[in-house]
Amino acid sequence: MNERIAQAFSLLPNYLAQHVLLSAAALALGVALSLPLAVLASRYARIRWPILAAASLVQTIPGLALLALFYPLLLGLSTLTKALVGVGVPALGFLPSLSALTLYSMLPILRNGVAGLTGLPPAILEAADGVGMTPRQRLFRVEAPLAAPMVMAGVRTAAVWTIGAATLSTAVGQTSLGNFIFSGLQTENWIFVLFGCAAAAALALTADQLLGLVEAGAARRDARRFGLGLAGLALGTAAALLPLFAAAGKTYAIGAKNFSEQFILSELISERLARAGVSVRHTDGLGSAVAFRALASGDIDCYVDYSGTLWTNVLERRDSPPREAMLAELSRELKERYGVTLLGALGFENAYALAMRADRAAALKTRTIADLAREAPQLKLGSDLEFLSRPEWAALRDAYGLRFGVERSFNPTFMYRALEGGEVDVISAFSSDGRIAAQKLVVLADPKHAIPAYDAVILLSPQRANDAVLKQALEPLLGAIPVERMREANFMVDRDADKASPQDAARFLANALRLPGS
Repeated sequence: MNERIAQAFSLLPNYLAQHVLLSAAALALGVALSLPLAVLASRYARIRWPILAAASLVQTIPGLALLALFYPLLLGLSTLTKALVGVGVPALGFLPSLSALTLYSMLPILRNGVAGLTGLPPAILEAADGVGMTPRQRLFRVEAPLAAPMVMAGVRTAAVWTIGAATLSTAVGQTSLGNFIFSGLQTENWIFVLFGCAAAAALALTADQLLGLVEAGAARRDARRFGLGLAGLALGTAAALLPLFAAAGKTYAIGAKNFSEQFILSELISERLARAGVSVRHTDGLGSAVAFRALASGDIDCYVDYSGTLWTNVLERRDSPPREAMLAELSRELKERYGVTLLGALGFENAYALAMRADRAAALKTRTIADLAREAPQLKLGSDLEFLSRPEWAALRDAYGLRFGVERSFNPTFMYRALEGGEVDVISAFSSDGRIAAQKLVVLADPKHAIPAYDAVILLSPQRANDAVLKQALEPLLGAIPVERMREANFMVDRDADKASPQDAARFLANALRLPGS
């Protein structure tokens, strides 16, 4: 069997279990909220339109945006509950995903419920009233059984929508089948992308068919089909969730941002912890601000960040002190303000930089960002998804007077592809990226030092500040990774042919560095 397919199958039980748990919980909650609202809307015409309009409005919000919107809401709620009762609400992972997907599931159930209840023949309702039934008896003995097939059709649609949308929950820190897709897109591992899509589609089709049995049983008053459908759903859900029970116990949540180097370092940290005999949960694909807030609030236990990012985004500083002074002040400020521990630097720097193809830079006689400023109005800039909204870009733009003719944002992998294909002229590269040498790019010098140092540092959450297991496993990494080794590991994942997985690159790093226990 292909190594990548085998690796995908090895990850499938955990990803599938998390996906099923999230989807089933969201669908169950969506049904529990939608059915009473459908009854109210069918009884009172005045509130019918507002209820259905609100549910329809949710569907106009892109799924990823809806998931992301719950993060700041829950973060605010967490701050409030901490102040009131001393316990915060998880703002990342399962809870925001559950909240968003529950809302996303409600429209088809509501619509079909209202249509089923309002579309019943008046003669049947009059007969129920004629034999003396109370409104409650009429609802449960007459209306609900007759409307059940249409309601179940709505539940089937909601199930397919929810299972598909749950793949997006990876972006807010919830493990799902979307982990295959997000990590595969970043590392151009198309086997992972296809595997994740196929697994999500198979899960949705299976759920749809089992719910179809329930629907058919309700429509034909066939208790056997109805029971088979329910039993299949219960057994399938229980079987899918078994890996969660097997993994019960102390688990460390390791975070990662949304580019290859972060996936590699996350795997390296995870392997160190696995060798220490503890289980690990990955929370990958996070934005810079989300990753730090997740750590400070305890939603993740550890991740690698960069000193320049913390300096500008978290401390909101615009000066550029010497490297050692910056690290010392960062360590002190992060501890005092957020309770976050800066364990130490890994030994390499991954700074933002502007890069061009060597032939293009030579043709324009561009060696520095100051040279680039002259040509910028005629050039196209490609950036990663967050660079143009970061203070580093504002500082760089203002220091050199950069004004590009076109500015476009990409997933980091596609950003490099766009430069290679000539769709953009300049990109916001990462100095430790192996693709710089592989694609013969020129990193433009920054003579005004507008971009601060970007040492890779390990951060620990407040509750893990004194965790002996975590420190013992990770301290051998401090100062141990030279930039040349990190570039080699990055290149293994990002090169065009014979790509390695982040796990392979992490093992390469561990072996090359001769880390204890590797």
